[in-house]
Amino acid sequence: MQRENLHLQIDRQIIGDIFTSRAPMDNLEVLCDDLGARFAGTPQERQAAEFIAATCKKYGLENIRLEAYPYAGWSRGEARLEILEPSGRVLPCISLPYCPAADISAELLFAGYGSPDEYAALAGKMQGRLVLAGSASPPDLGRWVHRKEKYERAVLGGAAGFVFVSEHPGVGPETGSLQNDRPGPIPGISISKEDGEFLQRLSRRKGPLKLRLHTSDINEKRESWNVVAELPGSSAAAEMVILGCHYDGHDISQGAVDPASGMVLVMEAARVLALYAAAHLECTVRFVAFGTEEIGLVGAHRYVEAHADELDRVRFMYNLDSAGGPSRKGVVLHCWPELESFFTQAAREMVAEVPVGQKVHPHSDHFPFFLKGVPSGHMSDPEAGPKGRGFGHTAYDTLDKVELENLRRGSATAARLVLRLANAPDFPARRRSCEAVRAILDTDPDMEAYRVAQALAQQGARSDR
Repeated sequence: MQRENLHLQIDRQIIGDIFTSRAPMDNLEVLCDDLGARFAGTPQERQAAEFIAATCKKYGLENIRLEAYPYAGWSRGEARLEILEPSGRVLPCISLPYCPAADISAELLFAGYGSPDEYAALAGKMQGRLVLAGSASPPDLGRWVHRKEKYERAVLGGAAGFVFVSEHPGVGPETGSLQNDRPGPIPGISISKEDGEFLQRLSRRKGPLKLRLHTSDINEKRESWNVVAELPGSSAAAEMVILGCHYDGHDISQGAVDPASGMVLVMEAARVLALYAAAHLECTVRFVAFGTEEIGLVGAHRYVEAHADELDRVRFMYNLDSAGGPSRKGVVLHCWPELESFFTQAAREMVAEVPVGQKVHPHSDHFPFFLKGVPSGHMSDPEAGPKGRGFGHTAYDTLDKVELENLRRGSATAARLVLRLANAPDFPARRRSCEAVRAILDTDPDMEAYRVAQALAQQGARSDR
């Protein structure tokens, strides 16, 4: 009861401060309006890392550092998509990150949503062709089919190139990487919903289409940084809670919702915990701004590699990627049923709407921790079904889409949950074994994209022999 009363007292200070502060919006304006896309390999990426580190120092955090790591860099070149037959029209397009330089002419093959069943129906037909798939997921499949999965199924089918079509009108092409930390084996580009529908109409009216795809992108090694800062705990056990989000965006957008809205939640939680809870934390709270997430979760993978000897001590990794958007501020656990009662009780004590559920996906910075068995979750609405990105990953993911009240709600939820995570006397989860992780990877329906990526990696390994 004494601990619960302390938490409630700190809660009131946290909530009162956050809901009368503009700090997260001020930080978001710097990240988005001053530093733009913060894409991997740009000067703005480094400036964003330095800004986050300087802000952490201003807030009173300790052990602040930029942890450098190498990665496979990529720079955008000119992309051109031309209809050779039956007409000579050029369609606007953009290369997708990790697209190689290429110049190919091939017949276009339509793969619909790019679902597993639709690709299975095209078996034996993709060889040497351009495969076009939409960004939407089949409404009856029950899961989101990620861009990478669609691209990798095309590669496995022998396609010469990949065309990705946005499902949303009026936002232009949707970007996103083709591979994780390596060049793609075939070129991949993106076009708008409107141009995708034009190609389908043209095919229905005129028959098979032959297209020429030219890309001139550059793949070369570079360096990036994770930003790490801490509030040390008082416990001799030296356990820790990790609160994190990536700070890099895509080069065509400010990346205001994805990811910067989540990054400023991490910073705001750090600010108020440093002010009101630093003397009352039993476990260390580590705040991590991950680099190069948008091109394959590279910063999170490098962090896990560099801190392998600490992973047994991590109670929980809470990922706030894009969490400052309009969705409910809940906890989506990554197959940790033993933690549901902990978070449900925390929400009850907080007298707050914090929905709790179970679902895991391999497309954000929690996943490298999941692969190593670390208890993890991300902030989102666990009851939300599969849906598209909307303006996400397009030129229209801009700061005007973000509301201060959503930043406040997310920051308050994150800070109050971290307070309870750090001070729980008997935390009910421990690191999983490799065998337990493998069982989830092999059977969970939402791990299908991971299994496809592994199949492609194995194919590549065989071809290299």
